[in-house]
Amino acid sequence: MMRQFLFAGRRHCGGHHKFREEAGFMGGPFGVRRPLRHLAYRLNLDEAQVAKLAEILNELKTERAQAEVDSRRTLSAFADAVAGEQYLEAKAREASEMRVKTAERLGAAVEKALREIHSMLSKEQREKIAYLIRTGELLI
Repeated sequence: MMRQFLFAGRRHCGGHHKFREEAGFMGGPFGVRRPLRHLAYRLNLDEAQVAKLAEILNELKTERAQAEVDSRRTLSAFADAVAGEQYLEAKAREASEMRVKTAERLGAAVEKALREIHSMLSKEQREKIAYLIRTGELLI
């Protein structure tokens, strides 16, 4: 299964630094406030940029929630395809097609978000966010 993430962070837990997925499209929990604060700090965003980024992240959060619903429906359809006396090929094909459409929709949402983020950042901020992506601190 294709895994795409938006943000990852480090959190202090019980005396040990433990890597934890903070948000994602097809991964762990997605919280808007923490990635927003993290990026606002790391990129030195002004108030207008923070407001725009919050809007972008909220749209991604909504899209990801729909993808989770679609994922559960897909798994249920796969289970239905193999549960009976006869293998339901059409049901399995329908589930596969739903999975592909969901991935395409999520990919388009990521592209849109990146395009919008790019347009609101300065050259220096774009260099910083590219560095965060390259180092894995910001996972796309």
